Amino acid sequence: MTALNGIRVVELAGLAPGPFGCMMLADLGADVVLIERPGGTGPLVPQAGPLQRGRRTVTLDLKSPDGLTGLLTLITEADVLVEGYRPGVAERLGFGPDRCAEINPRLVYGRMTGWGQDGPLAAAAGHDIDYLAIAGALDPLGRAGERPHAPINLLADFAGGGMLLAVGVLAALLERERSGRGQVVDAAMVDGSALLTTFLHGMIGAGTWRGGRGENLLDGGAPFYDTYTTADGGHVAVGALEPQFYAALLKGLGLDDDPDLPAQFDRKAWPELRRTFTARFLTRTRDEWADVFAGLDACVSPVLSPREAPDHPHNRARSAFVEVGGQVQPAPAPRFGRTPSSVPEPSRTASVAEILESWS
Repeated sequence: MTALNGIRVVELAGLAPGPFGCMMLADLGADVVLIERPGGTGPLVPQAGPLQRGRRTVTLDLKSPDGLTGLLTLITEADVLVEGYRPGVAERLGFGPDRCAEINPRLVYGRMTGWGQDGPLAAAAGHDIDYLAIAGALDPLGRAGERPHAPINLLADFAGGGMLLAVGVLAALLERERSGRGQVVDAAMVDGSALLTTFLHGMIGAGTWRGGRGENLLDGGAPFYDTYTTADGGHVAVGALEPQFYAALLKGLGLDDDPDLPAQFDRKAWPELRRTFTARFLTRTRDEWADVFAGLDACVSPVLSPREAPDHPHNRARSAFVEVGGQVQPAPAPRFGRTPSSVPEPSRTASVAEILESWS
């Protein structure tokens, strides 16, 4: 038994955030059926890739009467529907929330969009970087004196999008146990991106986030919370915020007895402190520094590439990565003590009839 055993999800194929949210539901044990459109979703979303794991895939042309009938038949037996169309598209195609509620009042209807179901930008195009920009989450990212820098598409698409969708669907399923009724979950990436800045707004309100981009405690402004280049061109991440961790950092760098070293929180001396740290980290390779700090609680870690991460001893010990269909990818998370998630399987094709038979 898995955490979501018995939950049936119908997912309409889309780009990154919707598939990621449904991947999480599938990882937790939900039976997710992916409705793919004829011809697929394009080159940006490889079919049968990690985001599509744990699914059965049915191809339906939702613009045709037969395709629509097949979808509505599945919805009759489903617990959740997830779609990522622009507002109004599902309604025009004949499977909007009102129509679905008529045939299945218990259905949780998940809507994954960039701008949400209403507002001046609701019908506009956009991508991860745009949602971050409007939410105030992009401006703080980057080095001092430089333009903002997008962190791939991790924040809006996945953290503020797909993961927000999964949380909303789970909450709606839980509420359904009390009311017996489904509801619409409006998961907008601009909302999720803003939500991710909650702690930052707390620091602004407390007056502890006073500088511009790259000039604060957690954005690379502090020399003891940053990355450094090593002798081999690698990098290490330093997060020695608290005094005990900072003391361990200085010990590992051989600077603990330096009487001329500035105080940790002397902001005026941060440039000098950074120059000292920069020069010291250049004296050894990344892995040599990893060995130095292995016995010190200094919050110093080697910066690993996505290809290297699966082989790190900690990740291997926790089986943080698994192989699915011959491809290494992150394992399901979080972990459960009584209903653990199983290793996901690659997606496979199926038919509406096969799905309905298994759900009967």
